[in-house]
Amino acid sequence: MNIKNNKTKKLPMPKKVKKGFQIYVAVIMAAVLLFSTFAVTAFAASSEPLTAIDNLSDFIFGLIRAIGLILLGLGIVQVGLSFKSHDPSQRANGFLTLAGGIIITFAKEILNLITGS
Repeated sequence: MNIKNNKTKKLPMPKKVKKGFQIYVAVIMAAVLLFSTFAVTAFAASSEPLTAIDNLSDFIFGLIRAIGLILLGLGIVQVGLSFKSHDPSQRANGFLTLAGGIIITFAKEILNLITGS
């Protein structure tokens, strides 16, 4: 068997796939450019250490809120798909994800209500 003469050929790419890939790359590049534009320069913390802790707390709760909003959106999609497919178990999972997303989204406010701050 002679493997030296075996050349690989590129598979042809349909125009729709090529156009879709170009749009995908453009959207990703735009997102990278957008996020790099909004990058914030980190400055040294003030002399008060509680300010740094409060800023870190706000940042962490912001990340938790973003995760909660993602779960909230996922729960809405699951509930919508369950109504379309008439699947009660998917509907239950959708409502549980929706409730969890609401609780995670408003975690800071819930903690403030519990602690009375």
